[in-house]
This record gives sequence, C-alpha cells and structure tokens, in this order.
Amino acid sequence: MDKPFITDQKYLSQDFTSSKLAKGEYENCIFEGCNFSDSYLDNQNFMECEFIDCNLSNANIRHTTFKEVTFSHCKMMGLKFEDCNTFLIDFSFINCNLDYSSFYGLTLPKQQFVSCKMIETDFTEANLKNATFDDCDLQGAIFSRTNLETANFKTAFNFIIDPEKNTLKKAKFTKEGIIGLLKKYDLTIGP
Repeated sequence: MDKPFITDQKYLSQDFTSSKLAKGEYENCIFEGCNFSDSYLDNQNFMECEFIDCNLSNANIRHTTFKEVTFSHCKMMGLKFEDCNTFLIDFSFINCNLDYSSFYGLTLPKQQFVSCKMIETDFTEANLKNATFDDCDLQGAIFSRTNLETANFKTAFNFIIDPEKNTLKKAKFTKEGIIGLLKKYDLTIGP
C-alpha cells in the first residue's frame, strides 16, 4: 500500500500522543508546537519539513526518513537516530534539547548543531567530519571511535574527548577547550 503524499501543510499545536500522525510522505510541511512525545513516527517520510517548538522526546523513529529537515527549539530527548532510514539522511538542529539521544554509527558529514543541549548524547562510531557544534553543551556526551576530522568545537563547552580514541585531525578548538581533550590525564593547568 502506497503512503499518501502530503505537501505544503501546516500542523499547529496538535497532540499526536493519543492520535497518531497519519502514515505518509510529508514534503515542505511545518509542524509547530506539536507533541509527539512517546509516540510512533516510525516508517514516515519527511522531506524539506520544519519542526518548530515540538516535543519529540522518546518517539519511535525507526525506519523514518529525514531529508533536509530542520528542527528548531524542539525537545528531542532519548531519540535513537541510528534507527532512522539513513539513506539521504539530512537534518539540522537549532536550539534543541537532544539529551540522552543517540547518533551511534551514523555518517553525518557537515552536520550542524547550533545552541543545542546534548547531555550524555551518544556519538560512538559516528562520522561527524566537518560537523559544527556551535554554542552546544556537550556535558557527558560520548565520543568513542568517532571521526571528528575538521569538526568545529570553538564555541562548544563541557565536552570531554579522548584524542587517542577519536579521529581529531584538523578539528577546531579554543585554548580553553583544550582542557576537554586532556581531562583523562588528570592534569592541573594554571594561568
């Protein structure tokens, strides 16, 4: 059965926790102030869509396609992005809460995270070459066997990254940020 094709629709302040979003291919749609918390968004297709001020925490996004999707001011705690359809995966995050989410093993070159909170977010084995972490709180974020070549951490904070367990060639840090690379050595660094 083919999914219906829905285009140029705006969904405003809808609660999809009790009534599911209809299965479909959504293109150029806007979801604003919607609640998808703990709901099923599996097997959906979102292309060139925007999610603004939505709650997607703990939603099931298994086999869901996100192509050129922007999330802004969204609560997205506990999402397993590695369960998505990774073919043509392309999304950006602006001022989102991604605490406890996982990007395990994903290939996301040039990924943009802007002003995001990512407490204990898992980036294990992800390819984040050329990614930008602009003004992001990465407290407890997990970087292990992660490709961070030329990634930009200049304005990121609270991160701890082991240079021996991650690829950091030409990654960008500030002098203050270097402390997050040396944490495992238990050094005392003074002025």
